[in-house]
Amino acid sequence: MHNAYFVAGTDTDVGKTVCSCAILHAAQQASIAMVGYKPIASGSDNTSQGLRNSDALLLQQASSVSVTYDEVNPYAFYRPVSPHIAAAEEHKTIEFSVLSQGLADLKAKSECVLIEGAGGWRVPVNNSDYLSSWVKQEQLPVILVVGVKLGCLNHALLTVEAIQADGLTIVGWIANQVQSTTDNYTVMITWLEQHLPGKKIAEIPYCPTNKRDFLADYIDLTVLN
Repeated sequence: MHNAYFVAGTDTDVGKTVCSCAILHAAQQASIAMVGYKPIASGSDNTSQGLRNSDALLLQQASSVSVTYDEVNPYAFYRPVSPHIAAAEEHKTIEFSVLSQGLADLKAKSECVLIEGAGGWRVPVNNSDYLSSWVKQEQLPVILVVGVKLGCLNHALLTVEAIQADGLTIVGWIANQVQSTTDNYTVMITWLEQHLPGKKIAEIPYCPTNKRDFLADYIDLTVLN
């Protein structure tokens, strides 16, 4: 197992957090000291402790290592918009050095850091850089989350091509059923198995509730060894 993985999505709202928490819970069950990291989060609530993002809080709660919220999420923005827009509105600059220091600090506290991305692979953080630029800089192995729905095959293949063009390795992928019913589900899974690099880590069933601890049972951590 690597000491860090980057969880990328084929689009926004494909279930990166659901899948990341499932991996973190599976790591807990396997006695692996794994911690979640959400470097950039848009769409946060004002609280007495400051801005708090619900996805980052779920990662913090699912981690088997005790860390502060700020360690999990160094950049929290209020509006649920692209990070480069949110940062500009709040007169902030997303610095890759901050992301890297946060990653290094979490590596020192754990066996493995699971890093959840924001949006899709090419989400911009300013007018010239993308979050994927930082992933490339850190040379992180990638876990791809595919939200299984109409159009996902195209999105999955294009995302794979972009990741590989950046010289990075997709070590595994997760099929996440984002709708209660999905036409041609089995056919799409078979196609993904035939065309995506890396092994299938899990098929996550549709789960509309926030109580998702059981999803760890679907995760095959041996794929990451």
